[in-house]
Amino acid sequence: MVLITGILGQLGYDLAKELTRRGVEYIAPSLEELELTTEAGAKNFILEKKPDIVAHCAAYTAVDKAESEEELALTVNGFGTRWVAEACREVDAKMIYISTDYVFGGDGLHPYEVNDEKKPVNVYGRSKLLGEDAVSMILHRYFIVRTSWVFGINGNNFIKTMLKLAETKKKLNVVNDQFGSPTYTVDLAKLLADMAETEKFGVYHASNEGFCSWSDFAREIFEQAGLDIEVDGVPTIEYPTPARRPFNSRLSKKSLDDAGFDRLPPWQDALKRYLLELKA
Repeated sequence: MVLITGILGQLGYDLAKELTRRGVEYIAPSLEELELTTEAGAKNFILEKKPDIVAHCAAYTAVDKAESEEELALTVNGFGTRWVAEACREVDAKMIYISTDYVFGGDGLHPYEVNDEKKPVNVYGRSKLLGEDAVSMILHRYFIVRTSWVFGINGNNFIKTMLKLAETKKKLNVVNDQFGSPTYTVDLAKLLADMAETEKFGVYHASNEGFCSWSDFAREIFEQAGLDIEVDGVPTIEYPTPARRPFNSRLSKKSLDDAGFDRLPPWQDALKRYLLELKA
């Protein structure tokens, strides 16, 4: 049995759908049943249900807000993850922990390998790295999966924001000097379900194939959606936000190749399927 935290989020929702499709039993605690700001809240449900696998998709993900809510972000993503890991150890469950490209500093142009130096430039990245460190220290049977630029049907994301803005604007300024890979939660959920069936534990990078800037991503969204919107690429310095973002969020998929897992499809293909899902 799989226990999914954060089923109301984009990834948790699609992971539940994927497990259902495969006939895999899962349970998904509510926010009240598994609450990540206290040790008892994070542990008790897991200790009671004794799942075989915990897919820890729940997180504090408000990147800009985290700068002013540092304690909460560090508690949920750092200590909350530690408590979940300790509960997994107690019931001998495998753990899947979803992490982020933001654990890296964003220097250079090359895709980051899993063991490259971690240098988060914002509170959110630091909080997720704290969670990673806890999982790897407490458990042996774990998958740490770093992903980036996530989009899914059940939540807010960049694509929905762009489509909403297109209802009232004909021209948009979008950052052109941050590079990474969009990730469709439907595709990521399939990979996580595949991983869960194995003992190939370790740290992985998983995002849809190919790299782009946010402005490239926006142009492709409007082109595929058949919308005549002009996108002007602007440097990050012209679009200040409370949290710094890494310029380079490219992730190497060598870890997936080495373990024999399939890479995710190209991000343009993922976008196409997602737009169809939105229409449906």
